Amino acid sequence: MKKVFITGGAGYVGSILIPKLLKEGYDVTTIDTLFFTDIGLKSVLNNPHFKLILGDIRDKELVRKSLQGMDAVIHLASISNDPSSDLNPQLTVEVNFEATVFLAKTAKELGVKRFINVSTSSVYGIKETLNVTEDLPLEPLTVYSKTKADAEPIVNALNDLNFIAMTIRPATVCGYSPKMRLDLTVNILTMHALTKGKITVFGGNQKRPNIHIEDITDYYVKLLTIPAEKIGGKVFNAGYENYTVSEIANMVKEIIGKNVSIEVTPSNDNRSYHISSKKIESELGLKPNHTIKDAVLDIKIAREKGNLDWDNINFYNVKKMKSIFDNETALAK
Repeated sequence: MKKVFITGGAGYVGSILIPKLLKEGYDVTTIDTLFFTDIGLKSVLNNPHFKLILGDIRDKELVRKSLQGMDAVIHLASISNDPSSDLNPQLTVEVNFEATVFLAKTAKELGVKRFINVSTSSVYGIKETLNVTEDLPLEPLTVYSKTKADAEPIVNALNDLNFIAMTIRPATVCGYSPKMRLDLTVNILTMHALTKGKITVFGGNQKRPNIHIEDITDYYVKLLTIPAEKIGGKVFNAGYENYTVSEIANMVKEIIGKNVSIEVTPSNDNRSYHISSKKIESELGLKPNHTIKDAVLDIKIAREKGNLDWDNINFYNVKKMKSIFDNETALAK
């Protein structure tokens, strides 16, 4: 496993993952549209073992060409989160489902040895079960989670002795990245506490499982070398801290300062996710080394160092995607 192909590597997670892979001695190639800038890749752009391909994973000819000679794929690229997907459902289907299936099938055809499909824990929908395990039925509520759920069985069915395919379902990722996401639960609550001195909680009783960005990227690195028989054709949850939004707000307040106020307002958002990650720990030995509180502290430190621009539109998926669609509409007139 020398040559690793990452889709969407310039994003929030890829910006942390790629430097780790390079440090471990991998040759890394990523394909990315750079809709959200290349800011997260600034530290690796001149690394001789790194290659950036500017392109779209819906471009079949480019994908086929780019996969030549690769040993493994870590598939991060997607139209991510529910609000972003709702802006353009057809685009979400094309990227999250159709392009994912083509990518996996083409990787197998071209002799890639391992395919790590990154899905989402939101595929479960709303469950009353205290421990949502991988064997429970999927009940996706949105176009985002449905496209992710639909792709999973097709990708995993490609698994065989020569092509190890598996799916991981991460919880909401939190913590600092040079290509920040300020529209994720922990991150946005922390930003509000730091910039406004007030956290606004909508509802508050919804559970949100989280995993620190350092932990999930460590998992992806380790999945490249875990024995094939342990992961082939399997699905794993990855998200350990299942807290309500109100509980997360109080953790943020504890780290940022007692002067931060919390304001709770009603919400009709009843999405509540609470997942079990016992399987990935017991079968693969993967468990977290970081917490939500660590994520809050990391963001606080990054802000103090001047490494966070709260007004950067590239740190807000919905705002940036809406601006892209608006520009395309204007140009079409």
